[in-house]
Amino acid sequence: MTVLRKQLSYFRDIKKMRTAQEITDKFAISLSLLCAIHCLALPVILVLLPSLTALQLDNEAFHHWMLIAVLPTSIYALVMGCKKHKRYQLLFLGFTGLMLLVLAVLLGKETIGEYGEKILTLLGAILIASGHYLNFRLCQKHTDCACPEHL
Repeated sequence: MTVLRKQLSYFRDIKKMRTAQEITDKFAISLSLLCAIHCLALPVILVLLPSLTALQLDNEAFHHWMLIAVLPTSIYALVMGCKKHKRYQLLFLGFTGLMLLVLAVLLGKETIGEYGEKILTLLGAILIASGHYLNFRLCQKHTDCACPEHL
């Protein structure tokens, strides 16, 4: 009887991990898109709505906080997904995007200019969002595990 309880507990833990991985994939995609929107649309929005300048959205601190949110979320979701579906090239795709975002923040406008920073940020966000989207899709299709819903 205790063996059965342990197995059921194990399956519940797998289900929780799967749910957490799916949530973090979706959250990381949203953060990447927010980053891209911030990069592309902020100048237009600030011209149209000058009162938004009080929010300091063009401040470098925004980039640092976004990076602090994106790094752990992306790493967790990609690693957990790749453990499930074994497509490790998605780790390379996602980590390349993360590296581009980190470079954009570290180098900044002073070193690579405003356009260089935007290009690195957009490429990074696109790679991260693509990696998470593919990771999410592969995890949805993954059926060869011992999860209770697939037995």
